[in-house]
This record gives sequence, structure tokens and C-alpha cells, in this order.
Amino acid sequence: MDIEKEERLLVSELVKKALLGYIPVREALLRFPPDTKDKSIHAAFHALVHLEADEDLRKRDIDYREEQDEYLALISEILASGEDLPDNIIRNYEKYYKEADIPHAKNASGNIKSFFRFLNLE
Repeated sequence: MDIEKEERLLVSELVKKALLGYIPVREALLRFPPDTKDKSIHAAFHALVHLEADEDLRKRDIDYREEQDEYLALISEILASGEDLPDNIIRNYEKYYKEADIPHAKNASGNIKSFFRFLNLE
């Protein structure tokens, strides 16, 4: 199996576990594949960030919560199949974010990239 499919399977499982409450969203985000350039994984990262950010709204609005849950389940299913997320999902996040803030690898190169991100030079 190629690395892209392995990463997508991992992210699919992380999204599913966070959605079901088996792991905290923050833990799922920290376990994303480091330094990936896969736009589908970046979109899934942003979708999970919104899950955590919308916590108060999800408590107040059951319809919103159900729609967001279905959306995340769809993302998880598509990634589990190894396919790209639909372009409209990817473009929806690219409008607002140049790239996902996925953690870098825990090595010298990753530390340098993290430092430049901190300085907002990346």
C-alpha cells in the first residue's frame, strides 16, 4: 500500500474516533501524518478543527450537530476508501486557509519548520 493511502486510512480512523468521542479532537489533530501535502488530509484537519471550535454551537443546535457529524462521517468514509475528497470540500477550506497547521515531524527538519511557522515565515 502506498504512503498516501496509509495516511488517509490513519486520518479516517482519527476522524472517526474523535467524532465518536473515543479520543479528544486535539489528540486526533496531533496524530495526523506530519508534513503531509495531501489536500484531502488538510481538509479533514480543518473539518476536525471546526468540530472542536463549534462545541458550544453543537450543544445548542441539534440540527447543526447532526449535519456536522454526517459531514465528518462522509469525510472519514471517503478517506477510508483511499479516494480524494471532492474538490468542493477541499476548495471550501482553501478559501480561508493556505495550508493546514498539521504538526511537523519530530526531527531537526521538523523543528526548523515549526520555528519558521512560529515566526509566520512558512
